[in-house]
Amino acid sequence: MVEEHPWWRDAVIYQIYPRSWADGNGDGVGDLPGITARLPHLVELGVDALWLSPFYVSPQRDAGYDVADYRNVDPLFGDVAAADALLERAHDLGLKVMVDLVPNHTSSDHPWFQEALASPPGSDARARYLFRPGSGPTGDLPPNDWMSVFGGPAWTQVTPGDAAASVAGQWYLHLFDSSQPDLDWTHPQVRSEFEDILRFWLDRGVDGFRVDVAHGLVKAPGLPDWGREQKMLQVDAEGAAAAPPVAERPRPPMWDQDGVHDIYRSWRQILTQHHRERPSATEPILCAEAWVDPPERLAAYVRPDEMHQAFNFSYLQAAWNATDQRQVIEQSLRWCASVNAPTTWVLSNHDVVRHASRLGLPTARQDGRGPVGIGAHDPQPDADLGLQRARAATALLLALPGSAYLYQGEELGLPEHSTLADSARQDPTWPRSGFTEAGRDGCRVPMPWEAASPAYGFNDTGRTWLPQPPTYGALAVDQQRGVAGSTYEMYRTLLQLRREHRVGRGQLVWEESPAEVLMFRAGLEGTMRVVANLGQSPVPLPPGRVVVSSGPCDDGYLPADTTVWMSLPD
Repeated sequence: MVEEHPWWRDAVIYQIYPRSWADGNGDGVGDLPGITARLPHLVELGVDALWLSPFYVSPQRDAGYDVADYRNVDPLFGDVAAADALLERAHDLGLKVMVDLVPNHTSSDHPWFQEALASPPGSDARARYLFRPGSGPTGDLPPNDWMSVFGGPAWTQVTPGDAAASVAGQWYLHLFDSSQPDLDWTHPQVRSEFEDILRFWLDRGVDGFRVDVAHGLVKAPGLPDWGREQKMLQVDAEGAAAAPPVAERPRPPMWDQDGVHDIYRSWRQILTQHHRERPSATEPILCAEAWVDPPERLAAYVRPDEMHQAFNFSYLQAAWNATDQRQVIEQSLRWCASVNAPTTWVLSNHDVVRHASRLGLPTARQDGRGPVGIGAHDPQPDADLGLQRARAATALLLALPGSAYLYQGEELGLPEHSTLADSARQDPTWPRSGFTEAGRDGCRVPMPWEAASPAYGFNDTGRTWLPQPPTYGALAVDQQRGVAGSTYEMYRTLLQLRREHRVGRGQLVWEESPAEVLMFRAGLEGTMRVVANLGQSPVPLPPGRVVVSSGPCDDGYLPADTTVWMSLPD
């Protein structure tokens, strides 16, 4: 069955971080039964689907992104029956469910890796990972100069001190933590294993997969050094070093290799075949987490025979000014149109500083992904300014054609927990960076539901795996529901209008506006006018009636850092 307008082309998808959304058994860690009980919140909010970060069996050294068993649920979150119950309840409520897939690496606790440690060099068990001899006269140096995303070398040597190791000397690659060894996707068993994992969860009824580190599965042949390539700089007329344009730089040998696309074409075939066999079910989708430069290369991931969506990180990283915002919006729409794919907009997720805080940082720290967390001793965001800009940014994002992703708690205006005690940090980025990068814990703090309840309603015991800041009480769901002008009610109104006017299916038509203002028509028939003031001074509003505003809007003027949706004049 071919859908006239596939659901995923304009869906609003809500990311749930299972550890932190709702705790059903009171142990301080969120779980699947807790999520199931709170699903009506998503219906009330008005989203179309939810995406669950990993809930698989894991030692939790990287909060579940280190998977030891892809076909089972970690007891921390429940069991497979709880996953089935969540899927059934969500579908009954009209919500689709996407799950995370982590194919770049496994946990070091995975049976495959344990078998590899116990096997000799050259064995088939080791060939499923990237084991290599060391460099230097005695092999005591890493095979190349690659660095881990979390800090430090991307290689760890197998030594006699490893409990399960029988052979010393080789090194294994881990682009993230040392407990997350990278798989070798040239091995046929790796390919077939993940194809079976896809089928397992499709058969249980999931509606799609968000693919973690989608740009990292294939590495350049020979695993060449990269550091010296990074230092290839041009020299300007004054003798100062300047990096060449992104399009002219060598492609990193560990990221965005062309071979990944063959993998995703095979996966798309599996999803297509599964849908043909169950034509009454929702068309399942793939969404890429792919951090690639230049952003035009992202279009390759969403060609018609590959993934359905890819996160638009260029938009997330765009500075809060009209020039940069318009440029990234136009570029994003253009490169997606080139492959007939929807653009996917996002402002926050479990890996970046929440945009209610990021946009309140000094300008120099807002650009890009922002800092890797904010520590108590770092410069603190301007909370009021950050929330004002975050609300304006959300009202702008939800007016754009395509699909949108929301991160749990942003509908409450939750800020980063920027004063979290260092002793409470659990993100491996913190120790691997030599305690210089605060890490991602600040955006992963448990949700506040009821201001007067233990743990703000996260559970009934008051236990939380990460402490909640006192500011969360006033932002709890029960403090905002039904309150005119609250961030929660603003989100509900925007989502309702987005659906009524079929904004995600429309075309963006720019209108003439002052330099620091974005103004355009939105909706399938261009029935809404959206005006966003990213400047520092109020500007006159155009004719029409304000339907929803991200902030107070009086006397016919649009204040700075404010976005409005307007009905057109008769």
